[in-house]
Amino acid sequence: MILLRKKGNNKQLNELLNRIQMNFENNYKDAAQMNLKEFEDTLKELEECGKVKGSGRQYYEDKLNYYKEQMKKFTHKDQKPKW
Repeated sequence: MILLRKKGNNKQLNELLNRIQMNFENNYKDAAQMNLKEFEDTLKELEECGKVKGSGRQYYEDKLNYYKEQMKKFTHKDQKPKW
């Protein structure tokens, strides 16, 4: 039996990723962007303290880059009224 493991095992960062994903899926643009900024700041802090290293660090940086790319034009001003 093969068990699939997440490479990121930091509870705090995983919780922030879950919040970003939920807000992103529900189209809560401001909240998703705020969570992304919080995730980026927390990741930097944990890297400086040495609590996120190696493959875990790469996993979280990949997630950060993915969400940054997805949210480039994720603003209310781009939203078109439907009426």
